[in-house]
Amino acid sequence: MTAIIDTCVILDYLQCREPFFDDALNIAYGRANNEFEAYITASSITDIYYIIHRHTHSSIETRRIVSSLTELFGLVDTYAEDCINAIHNGMTDFEDAVMSETAYRIKADCIVTRNVKDYKKSKVQAMLPSEFLMLTGVV
Repeated sequence: MTAIIDTCVILDYLQCREPFFDDALNIAYGRANNEFEAYITASSITDIYYIIHRHTHSSIETRRIVSSLTELFGLVDTYAEDCINAIHNGMTDFEDAVMSETAYRIKADCIVTRNVKDYKKSKVQAMLPSEFLMLTGVV
């Protein structure tokens, strides 16, 4: 199974945000144990860097964290065609539309997010972290 992991789930993991941390942590464990393939989009990693840097106040520490993420999760490019297709795909939230188009292009099986409702018009199924973990048999 191949998944794109949404920014919110990665931040749940990095910031130990309750009540979402356990599922996010289990996704990280599942990926570390090669239970599934999982990616972060290039457009998400810049948002993650910005948000984490606001907490660390250290470019060195933030880069270390982001580097670790890219070693654990693959990083997929967001192409110009993903952005162009997102303009016309009928999804309300543009950032989610770009992620959906990127997931579709790389033939991901799903997008793991807490914002499932925002992906109703996505070409790629969106699921909650808990649903993904049950589907992959990680928990």
